[in-house]
Amino acid sequence: MPILHAGWILLIQLLLIMLPCPGLYKMFVKAGVPGWKALVPWYNTWMMVSICKGPRHLFFLQFIPIAGWFATLALFVEFVKSFGKFRFYQHTLAALLPVFYFSYLGFNDSEHFRGAGAIRSHRKTWYREWADAAVFAVIAATLIRTFVFEAYAIPTGSMEKTLLVKDYLFVSKFSYGTRLPNTPLALPFVHNTLPLSSSPSYLTWIKIPYVRWFSSPVRRQDVVVFNLPVGDSTIILEEYGTKDLYYDVIRRAGGGNPDQGRKMVLQNPQDYPIIVRPVDKQDNYIKRYTALPGDTILITKGVVSVNGVAEKMPPHAQTYYYVQTAGQPLDDNEMKEQYDVDIHNPEEFQLTNSLNLYRVLLSAQAVEAMKTSGLAKSISPEPSDLTGQEQVFPYDQLHHWTLDDFGPLWIPRKGATLKLTPENYSLYQRAIRTYEGNSLERRGDKFLINGVVTEHYTFHMDYYWMMGDNRHNSQDSRYWGLVPEDHIVGKAAFIFMSLGQNSIRWDRLFRSIK
Repeated sequence: MPILHAGWILLIQLLLIMLPCPGLYKMFVKAGVPGWKALVPWYNTWMMVSICKGPRHLFFLQFIPIAGWFATLALFVEFVKSFGKFRFYQHTLAALLPVFYFSYLGFNDSEHFRGAGAIRSHRKTWYREWADAAVFAVIAATLIRTFVFEAYAIPTGSMEKTLLVKDYLFVSKFSYGTRLPNTPLALPFVHNTLPLSSSPSYLTWIKIPYVRWFSSPVRRQDVVVFNLPVGDSTIILEEYGTKDLYYDVIRRAGGGNPDQGRKMVLQNPQDYPIIVRPVDKQDNYIKRYTALPGDTILITKGVVSVNGVAEKMPPHAQTYYYVQTAGQPLDDNEMKEQYDVDIHNPEEFQLTNSLNLYRVLLSAQAVEAMKTSGLAKSISPEPSDLTGQEQVFPYDQLHHWTLDDFGPLWIPRKGATLKLTPENYSLYQRAIRTYEGNSLERRGDKFLINGVVTEHYTFHMDYYWMMGDNRHNSQDSRYWGLVPEDHIVGKAAFIFMSLGQNSIRWDRLFRSIK
């Protein structure tokens, strides 16, 4: 953990302990303890435990990063019990507003110290026991979900057959470092909208800049969950959202000119209701790290190369192939067991107009198995039929790239300096302007960053290139470009549940993700 981050953790802990000190001073005096002891960090919390004879482990838990904050709040709740405060709202005030509540208890002459005996003699009602247990469960689950791991469901086939639709997996937020939420005021257990509603599930009253604790390097080919980079603006109608992205809509509306299209869309808020989301509330996507900061990626006829070296396809990654057979009948069971192909599923298997020529969705393993078995007389990847700047990043008139022929493209790394040119402006302008918060203007062959003419830009974040394993059915970096480091959520760890059409896929349970 960087020293700066450790300093922030310590500062927050100190503020929690010291801000209630004025009221705490008077409360100590009422308890027969010298008031100065309330002014010494950590000694004051030890004295609180001693005065109320509360659980001492709360004091020691304060020294655990992050979790220690909540141990301090729990200790406040235990302390006010020695003043006869046992109601739910009183404990809520002690935990959330100790600065004001402690001052009220300390300076109000009608409030008296009752001692540890009052705590021992108090008996909770059954419904209060349940309420306390529920609150503890919600807080604990929220902490785990925010800082440790989170459940994620696979909604589409973009990672098949590495991950299947209705695979449920855990995402480790420790693997690359825990990212603090940009919007900490949010409803627990939901992502960005309230259930059965399009209203936000979060408040933007408090915003925390990008901070990642215990950061660690990533590995190429890791499967990762991240916030969709082009999900900052979203049209909140069912037919749009991630189905039809805002930036695709404005390009279409403007006939390829996004600025013109944006004006048209913003002038029609009833037809295009838009919400702007902070980074941590943008929709979650899952893909594979294909290129890392500083890499150069090139795709030639569907073959991905990184730094001039062809990347081996992940074993379960799949794409469409044209398979020519010798004409023998195809057995349903054999195709499923040996090649993992359902010949009755038109998305996986189609007979073309040519004799014994099939269009088949195959993994790299299945391709090798078909070649070895002799089933295929010939087998070749199907070329993508998407052409030109209308479909593929960076949507300009210079780079006529496609899904299968793309690049070369350099992936920015933190601290690296780029010379700006008319040729690379469209490739990196969103990173400079949107992700790193600069004003960027092009005037002919000159560039102005934050109002200053310059030929160079030094990046402040690392960037990544993501691709789905289902190469011809994956909305990934080929469509929307670079993924900045502050959008990374965590590493996909393992599948804990998988639901088929009519039953549980037992063979996929607790399978690690590679």
